[in-house]
Amino acid sequence: MSAVLPFFIVTYLVSWTFFAAAGYALSRLPSSAGAPLAGLLFLLGAIMPSVVAVGLTARKEGRTGVRILLAGLRKWSVGARWYLFALSYMIAVKLAAAFLNRLTLGEWPRFGQLPWYLMVVAIAFSTPVQAGEEIGWRGYALPRLANQLGLARGSIVLGVTWACWHLPFFFIPGSDNFGQSFPLYLAAVTAISVAMAWVYWRTNGSLLLTMLMHAAINNTAGIVTPATSTSATNPFYLNAPLVTWLVVAVLWLGATWFLIRMQGASLNDHAKQEAVTGGITILPNKLDLCITDSL
Repeated sequence: MSAVLPFFIVTYLVSWTFFAAAGYALSRLPSSAGAPLAGLLFLLGAIMPSVVAVGLTARKEGRTGVRILLAGLRKWSVGARWYLFALSYMIAVKLAAAFLNRLTLGEWPRFGQLPWYLMVVAIAFSTPVQAGEEIGWRGYALPRLANQLGLARGSIVLGVTWACWHLPFFFIPGSDNFGQSFPLYLAAVTAISVAMAWVYWRTNGSLLLTMLMHAAINNTAGIVTPATSTSATNPFYLNAPLVTWLVVAVLWLGATWFLIRMQGASLNDHAKQEAVTGGITILPNKLDLCITDSL
């Protein structure tokens, strides 16, 4: 953890400062001024994982390190099946949970009303924005955690850290996560982190695919929308609708399979392959990096 701990500490401090300022703007300023300002502050806080990752890399490893860190943004030739997986993963999870809810309770949960083509447009516009997180979480933190803990355990640690980074949103009225159950969110995001680590590993470190998957998860999660719990004012409540529990369960069924497949896996193998085929020389003794939001 020592290699990545400074990144986590700085990211939390800077991001949470922006999030707190956004909450203040929403609660203390007139809506005409507070809402736009809060939106800007939320955005600045949200991109800090990547800003901090690039800054720390530039300071320690120079331009070469930054170039390697950002190389995953250009990895688009990974096979159509990975694009399909990234786009459809949350849709499959939500529909499976809805089906299980139907089998258990004899009724379908509430489905979202947003047309599919608007989801596609939202994913297209959202994918580049996810670089603000993915360069930091998957590009910087995951390889370092994998080097120290292994890919499977590293993906879990990253998932917990990633989920907890969202914690301020659960206390800010008007934010996307206000009124949700944080413990269930923590469980879901950790499982999603495992799935995204698997994609990152199998696509040889494609940040583009994790950005696409991140955007697709955010913009397709609403296809099944459970009714708000009566305990929703408490972010640590567990009295959630059955379909919410089923979503978490299905996510962890997938995560368990991915964890089994990632046991003993290393991102070093992809780094060596990249060094040979991509013309990039990687110095293991100098670089820790190995090439490899809301629910």
